[in-house]
Amino acid sequence: MPVPQSDSGQRAYNNDRAHVFHSWSAQADVDPIVIDSAHGSYIVDADHKEYIDFSSQLVFTNIGHQHPQVVKAIKEQADQLCTIAPAYAHEKRSEAARLITSYLPDNLNKVLFTNGGADAVEHAIRLARLHTGRYKVLSRFRGYHGATQTAMNVSGDHRRWKNDYGTSGAVHFFGPFLYRSQFHATTEAEECQRALEYLDNLIAFEGPDLFAAFIMESIPGTAGIMPPPPGYWQGVREICDKYGIVMICDEVMAGFGRTGHWFAFEEFDAKPDLVTFAKGVNSGYVPLGGVAISDEIAARFDSTPYPGGLTYSGHILATSAAVATITAMEDEAMVDNARRLGNDLFGPALRDMAAKHPSIGDVRGLGCFWAIELVKDQETREPLGAYGTTAPEVKELVAECRENGLVVFHNMNRIHICPALNIPDDVAREGLAILDRALTGVDQKMAVQ
Repeated sequence: MPVPQSDSGQRAYNNDRAHVFHSWSAQADVDPIVIDSAHGSYIVDADHKEYIDFSSQLVFTNIGHQHPQVVKAIKEQADQLCTIAPAYAHEKRSEAARLITSYLPDNLNKVLFTNGGADAVEHAIRLARLHTGRYKVLSRFRGYHGATQTAMNVSGDHRRWKNDYGTSGAVHFFGPFLYRSQFHATTEAEECQRALEYLDNLIAFEGPDLFAAFIMESIPGTAGIMPPPPGYWQGVREICDKYGIVMICDEVMAGFGRTGHWFAFEEFDAKPDLVTFAKGVNSGYVPLGGVAISDEIAARFDSTPYPGGLTYSGHILATSAAVATITAMEDEAMVDNARRLGNDLFGPALRDMAAKHPSIGDVRGLGCFWAIELVKDQETREPLGAYGTTAPEVKELVAECRENGLVVFHNMNRIHICPALNIPDDVAREGLAILDRALTGVDQKMAVQ
C-alpha cells in the first residue's frame, strides 16, 4: 500500500512501523492501510478512500461499523461508570449473560466472561478437566482456537508448530471435509460415517478414560469454512457420551448470527456441554468473550471455588456493548437477514463465479460466512500455494481488490467472504463484482503458466 498523503496518515503510518509489533507477521513485510474511520459496511483510510469490508475485520463486526445504538450504549455507560471489578453485580453484565443464554439450549444457563476467544477456550478446557478429572483434549486438524498457550496447542493449523512442545495433552484428529477427504469418501454420508469411525478408533487407542474434552469449531472458520456433513455432530455427541467426554462447541467466529443462526451449532442440532464465544457478541466494539456452561458442570462449583478468573471479566463497557448489539440484532432481524443473504445472494453469486473461473476449486458456506478455495487445477484440486503459505497470485488478488475498494479476509489459498450481517444488497453485489474481476486476473496468470 502507498504511504498516506495526509500529514496525520503519514504520522500514524510512521509511528506504526517504528513502534507497533504486528501479530502473525514478519515485521519488515508489514505495510498496513491507515484507517481513519468507518461506517456500516465501509472502512475509510487516512486519505478518505472507502473500502467495502467483506472481512468484518477478523470476522467480528457482525453488525457493521459504528452502529449508532451500540456507540450510544458505550458512551452512556462510560458517562455513568467505566469499570467495576468482576466480584460486583452490574445491570449490564447480568443482562448480557441473560441475553446470551436465552439463545442457547435450556441446559446452558451460566456464563463465565473473558476478554476474548482464546481465553474463553482456555477456561472451557480448564472447566472440562476439573469436571472430569482427566487431561487429554481432542481437537481437529484444520481448526483454530486462539493464540494463548493451551488454545494455540489445541489449534490444528501450522501456526501451532513453533509453539507446541508436546505437553498440552492435545490429540489432533481429522474432521470431515469431503473436498479434501482423508477418508477416501465420495459422498457426505460416507465422509460422516468414516470420520466418526476414525474418531472412535483414535479414542480407543489413545485411552478413552484419559480424555477430558472434545473441542471443535461448529463450522471451522479461519481453516476454511467447512460445514460438517449432516449427522456428524450427533455422532460426536454419542461418542462423547459413550466415554464421558465434555463436548465443547467453539462459536468464537461462527456465533451470533454469522451463519444465519444465533449459533452455528443450531444448523447441525449439536448438543454442547460448553460453548465458547467472542467476536460477534458485541461486534468487537469492546473486547469480550466467554464460556457458556451447562448446569451439570456449573453445579460442580456450587460449593467448590472455581480456580480461575480475570481482572476484566465481564467488563461493563464490553457487556453494555453486548446488550446493545444483541438488541440491535433482534430489532433489525439481522440473523434472518444473514440467512437470506446466504441463500439468495452470496450462495448463488459465488457458485456462479465457481462455474466461470477455473481458479476456483470449491465454494462453501452459510449465511455471511463463505470460502472460495483457489486451485491450480480443478480436476486435481492442487491448492494455489503450498500448505502454510500464501501464493503470489493470492497476494496479487487481495491487492487488486483493495486497489478497487474491497477488503477481503484471506488465508493460504482461500478468500473468505464474511461481510456484516446487515450489509445492503447493492453493496454486497458491488463487492462481489470487484472480486469477480480480480479472479479473472488470477485465471489469466494461471493460463500462461
